[in-house]
Amino acid sequence: MDRRRGPGRRRGEVRRAAEEGEITGELLEFIMAIDEYKKINERPFPSWTEVFEIMQYLGYRKVALQAEHINTASGVEVLD
Repeated sequence: MDRRRGPGRRRGEVRRAAEEGEITGELLEFIMAIDEYKKINERPFPSWTEVFEIMQYLGYRKVALQAEHINTASGVEVLD
């Protein structure tokens, strides 16, 4: 099977792992929680607020300072 994505396009590490069946337990739990939420609430695409609520439901809390960046374009300022 040819998985070409076009010139200069690379899969992220999580996406690559998911496509190759190497999902971590935490990621699988998150995906299953999102899917369950979508089915129960009959929503194909939950809002960011709903995703945040799902994360809190799973027990995620901010315990560390924000990292330097998350794949931001150079020259883009990250606001706290």
